[in-house]
Amino acid sequence: MTLKVLIVDDEALARSRMRTLLGECTDPRVDVVGEGSNAVQAMDQIQRTGCDLVMLDIHMPGVDGMALASTLRGMPAPPAIVFVTAYAEHAVHAFELEAVDYLTKPVRRERLQQALQKVVRMRSAADTVQDNGLPESLIIQERGRSERVALSDVIYLKAELKYITVRTADKEHIFDGALSDLEQRYSHLFVRVHRNALVSRRAVRAVEKYNDPVDGEGWTVRLDGVDERLAVSRRQLAAVREALMS
Repeated sequence: MTLKVLIVDDEALARSRMRTLLGECTDPRVDVVGEGSNAVQAMDQIQRTGCDLVMLDIHMPGVDGMALASTLRGMPAPPAIVFVTAYAEHAVHAFELEAVDYLTKPVRRERLQQALQKVVRMRSAADTVQDNGLPESLIIQERGRSERVALSDVIYLKAELKYITVRTADKEHIFDGALSDLEQRYSHLFVRVHRNALVSRRAVRAVEKYNDPVDGEGWTVRLDGVDERLAVSRRQLAAVREALMS
């Protein structure tokens, strides 16, 4: 496929270099449909060209790139965004705005090519999601890096001390957030099984009764993808059974 790309940067030299780099990319091929030096020009170009991707600088006069990206999220069918900046400290905020990638200047062609391929994968996945073109996901910050974890891959979310364990079939991540916030935002994907845990509705395979010599009778939930069983509180038992039947 050919991506229609808009370049937004307040520096003419930076726009020229990005145009050259994009012209060297062949997988996917790129059609640069316009340029802009500020947010006003960018919005005008986006509305006129219907571009697939905006290569967006962050520090610009007037409305900066972050604010523009936030505005674009409200569009019915927003273009994908790849931030291009000299400042690495904005990466976390960029991914919170659902940017596909975050490139630091000077941009290498190989790294740009990877970002374009991510855009293609995201566009291909858009046919199977109901959101604004990007799969619902969490941004995980671990060991100085940021990683996007698709919620469709998450088996359970478990609150432990000050953090949340995000469990997928092959890995555990640590997420800094509140379980109640995740439950409110993603109740269509997860069901609460206990005061400290949410499980993926699609992963629920069985609700099983057990008898403990000390605590007495209780319930656990068995999940696809992990051997671990999670406790189910009596208060949540009906909701978990409903998830099993749906």
